[in-house]
Amino acid sequence: MTPADNARFLVEASKTRSRQARERAEEAITSAGRRNERPTVVGIANAAGVSRSWLYTQTDLITAINQLQQRAPALRHSPRLTASDASLRRRLETALERNRQLRDQVADLTRKLETAHGEIRRLRALAPPALDPR
Repeated sequence: MTPADNARFLVEASKTRSRQARERAEEAITSAGRRNERPTVVGIANAAGVSRSWLYTQTDLITAINQLQQRAPALRHSPRLTASDASLRRRLETALERNRQLRDQVADLTRKLETAHGEIRRLRALAPPALDPR
C-alpha cells in the first residue's frame, strides 16, 4: 500500500496562512492610516501578528507603510516629558560619584586579594612537602 500524497493539503494550508497574514497586515496599515499615526514596520508587524522579516518581503506593504510615514507627522516629545539640563547634570554627577565609589571598592578588594594570595604562598612555603601518592 502506497502512502497517501497529502502535499496538496499542505500547499493549500500554506496559501491560506499567507493570505490571512497579508489581510491582517493590510488591515493594520489601514487602521494606522485612519488614526493618522506614523506607523513603523515593527508596529504593523506586531498589530498584524506577523514577523518583520515576512513583512519586509511584501514590497507593496512596505511601500504603503513608507507612504503613511511621509504623510503622518513625526512624533514630537512633549516639553514637560524632556529632562532639564539641571536634572541631566545631577544624574551625571550621581553616576560619576557611583563610579568613583566602585573604583575605590575594586581597588580595596584587589589589595585584599593580593594579601590573601601572599598569605597562601607563605603558608605553602612553611608547610612540609606532601607525600607523592604515586
